[in-house]
Amino acid sequence: MVKLVIQIPCLNEAETIAATVADLPKAIDGVSQIEILIIDDGSTDDTVAAARAAGAHHVISNGANRGLAQSFQRGLDAALRLGADIIVNTDGDNQYHGADIAALVRPILDNKADIVVGDRRTETIEHFSPLKKHLQKAGSGLVSALANADVADAVSGFRAFSRDAAMGVTVRSSFSYTTETLIQAGRRRMRIASVPIRTNKVERPSRLFRSIPQFLVRTGRTMLRAYAMYEPLKIFALLGIALMFMGAAPVVRFVIHYLAGDGEGMIQSLIIGGVIMLIGAISAMFALIADLVAYNRQLLELTLERVRKIEYELDTQRHASKKRLPIEKLREELKAIRAKTGS
Repeated sequence: MVKLVIQIPCLNEAETIAATVADLPKAIDGVSQIEILIIDDGSTDDTVAAARAAGAHHVISNGANRGLAQSFQRGLDAALRLGADIIVNTDGDNQYHGADIAALVRPILDNKADIVVGDRRTETIEHFSPLKKHLQKAGSGLVSALANADVADAVSGFRAFSRDAAMGVTVRSSFSYTTETLIQAGRRRMRIASVPIRTNKVERPSRLFRSIPQFLVRTGRTMLRAYAMYEPLKIFALLGIALMFMGAAPVVRFVIHYLAGDGEGMIQSLIIGGVIMLIGAISAMFALIADLVAYNRQLLELTLERVRKIEYELDTQRHASKKRLPIEKLREELKAIRAKTGS
């Protein structure tokens, strides 16, 4: 039996949530159970009531506005506790065709992918400006390079996760989950696939960002942070080497003039170059420390993933009213892990 949970993070989507839920598939070949989960991010309109009336099975509320990224993460946690084998994330503004969920989950059902991203084929969307199309293509190329995976539409929110992939995802950004989760997944050697999907035109402006420059700055910062968590040695080592080369230039200039008998007026070059080279050397040493911290972080991630598996299995068995003995054994293992990690 394969259970699919479709999660929808929402913020004041009362006008579109009913159409979004109604458009979702009721049956998919290879899936035995489909449930709809709404994550309400502090809506002040009738989003929750409209979602329930439209047929949503579960609703969780953040109480206050926490942002899209944290709503997404909370949805993953809730879906896993509900026993989801596959989790699909979609938007509450009815941007994506619900019927395409069948294509989205197929690579996971066929064990060909751990994460599947819906490719909007933005170059074919008429209401996207040429600038937006070029930025999307460039951004997806950069994310593909950072994640070491081929991602056609990196900022698409229409995506599917296997149960194991969802357990391995931890969103830390307060902005958006799209690029961070892909870089995490790629660096953890998860299989990422893309499938073409259809979209509907959304009339209202984005609530995630106010302008393209703001979006670029915040997304760039998220991408850099996510990549640095897995490859700090590369970042700081390259920075250190670049600084040492920069510092070497004025030092070499001083040496040349000094050997020519004209070094008295070039002492500034020696001082400036020496300082820059020193900063570069410190950056290179910091790269080693950062790499050790990153390695320790990966060990903590593995521990967290194992704890999650135990906790979610406990919840799944509790909901299914299974025998008590396996639950007690899992509780004992979870208690032992927490005692070792101090959590």
